[in-house]
Amino acid sequence: MIREFMGFLKHYGVIGLAIAVIIGGKLNLLVTSLVNDLLTPLILQPALKAAGVANIYELHYNGIMYGKVVGALIDFMIVAFIVFLFAKKVMKEEIVAKK
Repeated sequence: MIREFMGFLKHYGVIGLAIAVIIGGKLNLLVTSLVNDLLTPLILQPALKAAGVANIYELHYNGIMYGKVVGALIDFMIVAFIVFLFAKKVMKEEIVAKK
């Protein structure tokens, strides 16, 4: 039964998927910190001062808190770009060909 279970894990790549989820979660924490602690204070600070807020998550218009969406969008774009660069480097392909 144990061998069958280990065969299942290997056949379906469950261990690799688990490792990818763990690394992806930590990458998300890293990028969120990068956005909140480096990017926002260095690049977005003048725009935030003009809007009269201390951080991006406080942006709002008529009670609609759109700053969280903007922050999440910036996080997503950075994560997507890092994943793109990583996939390009690992796959060693300039353009993924259609099969």
